[in-house]
Amino acid sequence: MAALKEWAVVCKALEEGRQILLLRKGGIMEYRQGFEVKHDEFLLFPTFEHQSKESIQPDYLSGLYNVLQNTPTNGKNKITSYAKVVDIKEVSDKSVLQKLEKYHIWNDRYVNIRMDYNPKRPMSVILLRVYKMDNPIEVDIKPEWAGCKSWIPIELSEHNNDEGRRPVLEDPKFNQAIAEIKEVLN
Repeated sequence: MAALKEWAVVCKALEEGRQILLLRKGGIMEYRQGFEVKHDEFLLFPTFEHQSKESIQPDYLSGLYNVLQNTPTNGKNKITSYAKVVDIKEVSDKSVLQKLEKYHIWNDRYVNIRMDYNPKRPMSVILLRVYKMDNPIEVDIKPEWAGCKSWIPIELSEHNNDEGRRPVLEDPKFNQAIAEIKEVLN
C-alpha cells in the first residue's frame, strides 16, 4: 500500500482533527513536475526531518514538542493513521491560502515559503478524511525512503485491513469543515 511521507507533527494534527488538509508543492525530487496525488487512499508515514517551531502556528507548538520527544531511534517507524482524499484544488493566490489558516497548523511564513518554492507551480490543497488505526503498523525504515520524496510503498500483512479504523472527526463536524473550505476555494 502507498504511504505519504509527512511531518510527524502534521500527522499528529491530522489524527487529532486539528488539521484536515495538506498543502503540497513537491519536494526537491519532484521539482520539475511538482507534487502529484498518485493515490486516493494512503497511509500517513510520519517523518522527523525539516519540522521546526519556526514553521508551526504558536497554538500548536506543544504538539511539535510532544512529537519530538517520540522520535524513533530503533530504525523503525510507527504508522497510526490512514487517509482518503476528499478533494484536490490547485491554488496560486496567497490570499486564498491565508483564509485556510484555521484548517492546518503551518504559520503564514512557512506557507509563503512553500508557495514561493517553484513559483510556476500552484499549491495543491488536498482535503482529507483521516482515520486513526486501532492497530498501528510498525515498519523498518528503509534507506531508499530517505530524501525529499512524497510517496513510499509499505508492505502490509494480511491482518492489516480496513477493520479497526475510525474517522478522527464525527461526520457533522467533518462535513461542516469541508463545506467551509470548499467555499473558500471556489
